[in-house]
Amino acid sequence: MPEPQPGARPADGSTPGTPPDRDPAAADKPTSPPVPSDQPELSTQPTAADQPEPSDQAEATATEDVPAPRWSGSASVPPPLPRRPAWGESAEPTPPQAVPVGLPEHQTPVDPWAGVDTEGWDLPSAELPPLPPTTPYPVPPATRQWSGPPAPPVGSHPVPPPVAPLPPPVAPVSPPAVRPTMPSRPMSPPPPPPAPVRPPKQRRGGRPSAPPAAPPPGRQTPKGYVPARRRRRWPWLLLLTLACCCGCPAYYGFPISAQYPARAALPEQIEDLTLRQDNRSAETAKQLENEVRTEHLLAEETFAGIYSTTNGKRVTVFGGTGFRLTPEADAEAEISRLADRYALATAETVDTGVRGRHERCAVGRADGSDVVVCTSVDHGSIATGVFTRLSVTDSATLLNTLRIQIVQPERG
Repeated sequence: MPEPQPGARPADGSTPGTPPDRDPAAADKPTSPPVPSDQPELSTQPTAADQPEPSDQAEATATEDVPAPRWSGSASVPPPLPRRPAWGESAEPTPPQAVPVGLPEHQTPVDPWAGVDTEGWDLPSAELPPLPPTTPYPVPPATRQWSGPPAPPVGSHPVPPPVAPLPPPVAPVSPPAVRPTMPSRPMSPPPPPPAPVRPPKQRRGGRPSAPPAAPPPGRQTPKGYVPARRRRRWPWLLLLTLACCCGCPAYYGFPISAQYPARAALPEQIEDLTLRQDNRSAETAKQLENEVRTEHLLAEETFAGIYSTTNGKRVTVFGGTGFRLTPEADAEAEISRLADRYALATAETVDTGVRGRHERCAVGRADGSDVVVCTSVDHGSIATGVFTRLSVTDSATLLNTLRIQIVQPERG
């Protein structure tokens, strides 16, 4: 067979060095990745029996010169990303569960006391000493049977009398001779039911009073024993309430009722003092009365007068009547009002001996001579006196005498 010449075309008319036409469908399929040149496939390694001829080597050289296609029609698939754990799932992998070797009911039971000597466990028990004999209980004394009224019946309705059984039927016989019938005795009415027992009344706001416990049968009260009597506390509470509600108002209200209302009138003679009726004295008294009306707006009546004695002593008295709630404060206010007019020194407190009446006295000067000014105030009136040629004690005593004669309380 003639050898093919170089450059000659193959018999099928294809170009030398060009592979035969492939199926178009096969050309679109992805080609296998190229095999590295340093590791040739086993199937492509030449053997001694399959050595190509010179013409075959030329074709292989021409085939190697053709470059491989740059795009195979498919991309490489990247490896999958690690899966994120779901909500509540542990991030650590679950270890594989050990497979049980066998079910416990199919295993052979094991004796835990196998091979143990259990014959010497009977220990000798220590004998306890015998207990001492116990003291017998005393025999209770014989009790008498309680002889009291019989207990009322349990039921609230009377028990009806038993019904007599019906006589057996009798064969009909000829009617006997008619005899006069005796009237039957009327039945007595049943006794009335017992009245229901009402529970004892309870005190309002207190605990229910339990009935007194009866002494046990056979018990005798010792001679000279007197049962303790329960004390009631309500009288003491009542007295304390009355004392608080009535005593306090009476204590503070008695001076007010005894001193108010009051009326004032100037007598012409008081002991050795005589009321002066001259024009100058009357004008001075009128001026003092107007001052009292101006300073004490709530005054009901006002008075003012000048008294004198045969030895030259002079007493000027003025004031008014009306209700006063704080007589002590009013006495201090009156002394403070007259301090500038009479140049008074420190006021002194005088004890009047009358509850609700307060008096203050101070030494001063008027018309170039020493004077003593005293003020006495209670719940119904105020009286002020200016005294000459007298001490503080004598002035306070004389003012008390003057106000008793001038101010008269009105008692209903």
